[in-house]
Amino acid sequence: MEQPVGKTDFIVIKALEDGVKVIGLTRGTDTKFHHAEKLDCGEVMVAQFTEHTSAVKIRGKALIQTANGTIESDSTEN
Repeated sequence: MEQPVGKTDFIVIKALEDGVKVIGLTRGTDTKFHHAEKLDCGEVMVAQFTEHTSAVKIRGKALIQTANGTIESDSTEN
């Protein structure tokens, strides 16, 4: 079911280091990667959940803001 304009869920991702990976995952019976972006430190991406995108996977140190709050992901480097 399509949401009305202006009512679509989205998240804001701000890279806190170079090389943060943002990967979109599909809806349906088989979850698959369908889109990937690489962000450098300070870059911001707004990701929207759609009829095709049901989840977003983030690798690297980033600040993620949603309608439910803010969380910081850890770096993949040890």
